[in-house]
Amino acid sequence: MSDVLSQSEIDDLLSALNSGDVDVTEIQEEKAEKKVRKYDFLRPDKFAKEHLRTLEVIHENFSRLLNNFLSGYLRTFIEIEVLNAESLIYSEFANSIANPAILGVIDFNPLEGQVILDFSSDVAFTMIERVLGGSATASGSTEKRGLTEIEMTLIRTIIMKFINLLKDPWNNIIELRPKLDTIETNSQFAQVISPSESVALITLRLKIGETEGMINLCYPHYVLEPILPNLSSKLWFTTTGKKKLTDLEKASLEKQVQKTQVDIKVELGNSVITVGEMLALSRGDVIVLDKKVSEELVIRVDTQKKFVGLPGKKNNNLAVRITEILEEGDELDG
Repeated sequence: MSDVLSQSEIDDLLSALNSGDVDVTEIQEEKAEKKVRKYDFLRPDKFAKEHLRTLEVIHENFSRLLNNFLSGYLRTFIEIEVLNAESLIYSEFANSIANPAILGVIDFNPLEGQVILDFSSDVAFTMIERVLGGSATASGSTEKRGLTEIEMTLIRTIIMKFINLLKDPWNNIIELRPKLDTIETNSQFAQVISPSESVALITLRLKIGETEGMINLCYPHYVLEPILPNLSSKLWFTTTGKKKLTDLEKASLEKQVQKTQVDIKVELGNSVITVGEMLALSRGDVIVLDKKVSEELVIRVDTQKKFVGLPGKKNNNLAVRITEILEEGDELDG
């Protein structure tokens, strides 16, 4: 696509043509020349910009889920954001990994191949410190050392929870069944990908209290190749939120809802007494309420007013008979 000239540039060009400073034949020759675009065969661009943009959107959803999970799991304030999504070759990613490293090798079922989850040491040690009851300013987070057996067990549990959170953001593309294969602390032992293989690298910035670090997800091209046509922003957005429940899913959901237990409370009435009168109460004392026996009572589900009913007995048990179902926004006198 040719550049659009401003009016002043057009005027300058016309004056140059009139004065002979610019030759029309030279301009025509330049147009006739073939335009050559540089291409680096050592760094093939197998991921289109649209693919990377869709991956970025998927991991923005993942970061929100991760934020909610970690805030509760670590009981502290968490900040997570997607820094970028880029295409590069695996050797460049591997060379940037510091040793000792914390690399989770993930089987990306049902897709063939493995994905790598790279944890910053600062982030990993701070998470471990929080899980063990420490502060978010862990002194151990700055140590360049390997993990102990206990720390390895804890970080394995955290990574497995991370992996489970990946299922939902990817659901519009493919139903994943990811599984943690192994954890490596040396990038040289995580050569599950050819050094020249093209990969998509998603970088998340994670801040836990005063500690800040990166989490990288490395997706090899051959793993995502079967679903690359589905990594279209148009397709992804048109399928988002439009999945319809089957009759079997609806029946299962209804069955689960019907099994849900809720607290139901009946308000017999209200009364105002002093603290001294309350402390002087004993068994057999009578408290006069503001409701008559013939008046309807409010029935609450949890804290919400849901029904109105009359008191009575059934099979010699105290009971209440529902006389009205309250809709949202209905108000009762008193």
